Amino acid sequence: MATRADHSTPETRVRRYDPAETRQRVLEAANELFSRNGFAKTGTADIARAADVSEGSIFYHFGSKRALQEELGRCYGERMCLAMQCDDRLQDIHPGITIRRCFQYCETHKTWEDLVQANSTDGTKAGMSSNPDAEPFYRAARQVVVDWMERQYEAMKQERGLSHLNAPIAAALTCGVVGDALDLAFRPDMSPEMRQEVEEEAVRFVCAACGVECPSVRETPVAARAGAAPA
Repeated sequence: MATRADHSTPETRVRRYDPAETRQRVLEAANELFSRNGFAKTGTADIARAADVSEGSIFYHFGSKRALQEELGRCYGERMCLAMQCDDRLQDIHPGITIRRCFQYCETHKTWEDLVQANSTDGTKAGMSSNPDAEPFYRAARQVVVDWMERQYEAMKQERGLSHLNAPIAAALTCGVVGDALDLAFRPDMSPEMRQEVEEEAVRFVCAACGVECPSVRETPVAARAGAAPA
């Protein structure tokens, strides 16, 4: 009995049978379209066309557009945490290190700029939380960072004997302070000198609140392995 010839290329076979590769293409396409057109004006059909997958694949892998936004937000948050931790153990770092790395990451990669312009109500990252269409992404990204900060503060607390430190509260407050500092530091009208001053003030403020020494030397920029593309 004759069999039907397989005219598919190796590339199409990989696309058909590799769920991880399909998810990644969808995330990359969604990131580009959400950054260019905004969350509200980008539908799952648009993302499917850009990713060269069926629209059903998006619902199969993510369940809904909202869930896709949340997953993309988690990717952004995880990249930030990777930049803040680098290759260190959690107990070996503290806000004076992590906040500087956070500023360096944002300065080098500018991962949020297009998303903020397309989706924020007031031109800030925090302004995305007041936009119902952007809130799932922003909330998911923030939660990943807060959870990581809480683990880092718990490790720092044990290592340094900081019995006074309430890690969950400190993590949530730190995320708010640093988020506002980043929005201020990266405004278009801020000079490099003023940006540096905002960074230093954020470091001093959080270190004082946590009861740890404030370092005065900025570290070398974070390695390119913490790049902007979602993973």
